[in-house]
Amino acid sequence: MLRIERKYLVPDDRLDALRKRLLPFLDPDSYTHENELGIREYTVRSIYFDSRDLACYYEKHEGIMLRRKFRIRGYDNAEPGSRVVLEIKRKFEARQKKYRSYVMFRNVEKLLQSGDINKYVVSNRNNGPALAEASKFMYNINKRQLRPTCLIVYEREAYYGRFDRSVRITFDKNIRSRLYPAVSSLFDGEGMKNLFSNHFIMEVKYFRHEMPAWARSVVQEFRLRNEALSKYTLGIDANREKVVVTY
Repeated sequence: MLRIERKYLVPDDRLDALRKRLLPFLDPDSYTHENELGIREYTVRSIYFDSRDLACYYEKHEGIMLRRKFRIRGYDNAEPGSRVVLEIKRKFEARQKKYRSYVMFRNVEKLLQSGDINKYVVSNRNNGPALAEASKFMYNINKRQLRPTCLIVYEREAYYGRFDRSVRITFDKNIRSRLYPAVSSLFDGEGMKNLFSNHFIMEVKYFRHEMPAWARSVVQEFRLRNEALSKYTLGIDANREKVVVTY
């Protein structure tokens, strides 16, 4: 099933009031942990892959309705047993679906070089879907000659709906980017450029045809406007003078 995703660019000085207004309807994601300010969040790190002519980037700018993004995603800081996600995000207008499989971070470069998903994809009780989705990822990487193009890092407050667990609301803060990262630098935050000086992105995700009434009411109360915000394309734009396009 495709999930609906709405995005809003919100000034930082409205975060506390917005959080306070929404919290009665939300529970924190269990993967979040409390920071020094008492806010529950985690760090998201994604390396986006694109072709040499930046086909994925231009598909977004040209308004192509059906698009795919290819990325490797990790969380927080590198640990000896850190796993990362191979992910294809398929999007049609506001609806999206993700295809995911897991690899140990220490084996990512070996997987990309060898393509041996049977050896490197993390096994589970039913590994068929994981292998199939990893196979799709590697097929596109090789066929389209995709390469690491942009590293995006941010802190995420993540919540689930208290009355409907399929509803998810996130606040993505301090969003920053760097171009042409090595895959091994996924957990390296050096030399990054901020996308916004005083804004964060709120995302509301749900499966029903309509946004829950309580969420819609808060969006209207704060006069938020749904926008087509792509962290990947914004990350490219923030470093535009460094972009190299080869056809």
